[in-house]
This record gives sequence, structure tokens and C-alpha cells, in this order.
Amino acid sequence: MDISKNIADKLKELPREPGVYFHKDKEGTIIYVGKAAVLSNRVRQYFQKSRGRDIKTEALVRDIADIDWMVVDSELEALFLEAEMIRRYMPRYNILLRDDKSMSYIRIDYDSNYPTVSTTRRPMDDGAKYFGPYSSTVVIRQALKLLRRVFPYATRQIVGQKRATLHYHLGLDPGLEEGRTSLEDYRANLRKLMAVIEGKRRSIENEIERDMKKAAKAQDFERAAKLRNQLFSLQRLSQQVIFSDKEFLDISKDHALNELVDLLGLEKFPRRIEGYDISHMQGTDVVASMVVFTNGVSDKSEYRKFKTKIDHNNDFYNMHETLKRRLSEKNIKAWGKPSLVLIDGGKGQLDAATRARNEQGCEKLPFVGLAKREEQIVIKKGFSNVDLNMEVLHRLGGFMTESDDFILLNLPHTTNVIKLLQRIRDESHRFAVSYHSVLKSQRQTTSVLEDIPGIGPLTRKKLLRTFGSLRATTQASQAEIATVIGDAKAKQVYQYLSANASANL
Repeated sequence: MDISKNIADKLKELPREPGVYFHKDKEGTIIYVGKAAVLSNRVRQYFQKSRGRDIKTEALVRDIADIDWMVVDSELEALFLEAEMIRRYMPRYNILLRDDKSMSYIRIDYDSNYPTVSTTRRPMDDGAKYFGPYSSTVVIRQALKLLRRVFPYATRQIVGQKRATLHYHLGLDPGLEEGRTSLEDYRANLRKLMAVIEGKRRSIENEIERDMKKAAKAQDFERAAKLRNQLFSLQRLSQQVIFSDKEFLDISKDHALNELVDLLGLEKFPRRIEGYDISHMQGTDVVASMVVFTNGVSDKSEYRKFKTKIDHNNDFYNMHETLKRRLSEKNIKAWGKPSLVLIDGGKGQLDAATRARNEQGCEKLPFVGLAKREEQIVIKKGFSNVDLNMEVLHRLGGFMTESDDFILLNLPHTTNVIKLLQRIRDESHRFAVSYHSVLKSQRQTTSVLEDIPGIGPLTRKKLLRTFGSLRATTQASQAEIATVIGDAKAKQVYQYLSANASANL
């Protein structure tokens, strides 16, 4: 097929490295995002004659007017970044070309008494930690298989198993059955595994190296040797597996971040963008979410949630309390300062947030809001610390309206900057609603168990920790409950829950 001079020139520039590529149409809109182990090979394939190409792919190729890319360290890092960029831009051909298979997630039930690591296509609200989604189950399982050599983990609990499995002797399992590893040490190992999955491999390498030196200084040479071996294994593995080292992404190639910097006149790229939202039900179980995007990519390990000190049906009050707590000296020391803050809401929410910021002496931090109805970027005059670039606003096809105190930016919803802010806003909303649902469920569960005579808080905690939920406790047999709290209390709990379940039928 004939290709334009622009495409031909871009094909010559493609590097022979792994990365993510962006196909754009003649308007500059991203229409497809893909990943590649070798960018030059993969992208060139689109423009080679092929008999096996389907109609949808042919249509995609006809619409490609420009190509861009971001280079990363490994194919798996490209896998992670591809998933994030698809969630952000929702390119139309990614949706058209997607097959019926679900995306895959990594599931780690970190808080259970026998934590396991597995993959699943359907994340559930079961208290486990989920990572993803990823587009390839095969690749994710391969990655976990390699990571298991560095951070041994269990994949399932075998009922009645009392001896360490073969996997323990192969160095792939913690051996909880025989107490070869304590639950505390196993969870510490899982925290490192999760950090690597979240893109913090280098910080984990530094942590292991520090611990190794401490152990050597304390003459605990056995522990120092184990840590040394773990460090070497992780360093060797980095040549094969990295999910996403977000701290080292080339963000100058990120289209949305470039638009954001130019539009708001920011002094530098916002390395850490924080998004905030409030969730409650008529003033009960009021919670707030803080999501973090590091170099434009969601950074779930940095997410935080807040439970307001007073249940208050006033989002302005709740937003003010949340930002005041976030920007306290203690939390700034623990989490650092954001480069940019995005508030889910309009003038009222942004005003409450900027007041909290100023009260905490952080006046220089740039704050903006994103109003839901029209997806307007909201800027408070004199207090948002942005330097609006009108030329960029017009170039992006937007316009400005203003009142005495606020500026509202109206941009086409197809612009990269709006898609980035929507992605952050939607993620903060999802995280807030998820936490609110958990608190609501816990409150309802606790109220049922509190009604059982003679059952105190410790017993309730044991039941919920063992069975995971009120529903699972209700479905457990009296004998299963007795193994947790004894025969006498089990009879009492079983009879009460059975009667309660019958009454609700």
C-alpha cells in the first residue's frame, strides 16, 4: 500500500526497543494504542501487504495519518503502560478490535491467614488486592512464575495439608504449613512483590540492599546471605520482567501531560498528580479518596483513603477537612507534596480545597477542579497558581468563561488533556465509592452480629476474619464456626444467624 511521506519518515525513526505506540488520525486523535517488544518491527507490520488482515484492521490502517511512541525497559512494562493508555484515551479501534476475552488481573489476598497469589478475570469485592487489568493472561502468568523465584508465594491452600509442599523445597513457597516462614515475614515479602508489580522495582532493590547491610553489620550472616541472593535474583530478573517503573518513564512523550503543562503554564511536568473525591449516603459513612498518577500513570500503591471525623452531609466541609489533613506536616513528610491537585467537582469543592491548602501554608501548590456536567476545568482566580495560556486554549479548540472568582475552561472532550483529567477524576470516584461501600457493608454486618447475645467484639472480629463476610459466616456450618469460637458460642451464633436468614427470605 502507498504510505505518506510523514508515515515513511516515522517508520525510519522507530527504535528497536520495547514500548507503546500510538496511531493517530488526520485530526491528531489517538485511534489505537498498542505494545511491542521491538517497536520498529511491530509498527512496520501495519504497512506491509498481508492477506490475513481482517476488515477492521484494514480500516484502522487506512485511518492512520501519524504515529508516535514511548520507549520503555521491557515488554511487560509495555504491557502495563498499554493498559493504562487504553483506559485513558479509549481509542475507538482498541474497542473495535478487542475480542470477547476479559482482561486479566493479579489477585493477592494479603490480609488472609494464608495469603495466596493468583490470576483472575473477574475482580470481586472480597478484600483481596487486585492489580491490572492486563490484556494477556499468558504473559502475566509468565511474569508471576519468574517473580515467584524472587518472592516465594503460595497459590492455594490445600485443605488438611500439614507439611510443607514440594514448592517450598524448590524455593517457590513460604512453607506456612510447617511454620518455615512466619506470617509476618511472608506478608513483608508480599509487600515487596506488590511494589514490584506496581512499578517500584528500584526502590525495592534499594530496600533489600539496606536490609542486607544492616544484617551484615549485626553479624546475622545467614539473613544477609538470603537478602543478597534475593537482590541478585531481582536484578537479573529486571532484564526479563518489569511491570512499570513509572518513576523513569519518558513523560516528555506523554501527549496529555504536554497539553496540560502548556495549557496551565506549569513550570515543570507534574510528576505527581493527586485526585480527590467524596462519597457518602445522605451524610453517613462519609469517606474521601486520594488517587495518585505518577508521570501520568495510575500509581495504586500511593492511593490513600480518608474517613471524615464527623459524618456531615456537606461536600464542601468534607473536601475542606480532607485536604487539610492531606496537607498536614505529618502527611507531607510521609507522602511528599503533589505537583498538581485535581478536585472532583466545581466551584464550591475547589473553593473549599484551596482554603484548606492556604490554611496549611501550601499556597504555591496548583489546584484545579473538573466539573461533572460539562467537563469544565475550573480555576479559582488568584488561588489556583496556574498561568493560563490562551493561545494553547484556542489551539485545542477551547474557550473560556469567567465570573468574579472563577475561570471555566471549555475544551473538546476529545482532547488528550480532558481525557487525562477524566481518567484521574473517574479513578478517584471509583476508589471513593468502593471505600464507602466497604464501610457501609461493615456497619451492616457488625449491626447484625452485635444483636447476638453474649457475642463480643473479639468474637465478631474472629468470625469476620475467618469467613470474610457476614454472608459467608451465615453459610458456614455450626461445626465450622465451632473451630473458630468454640462449641457453646458456635451454637448460639449458628441458631441466631439461621433464624435471621429465614426471617429475611
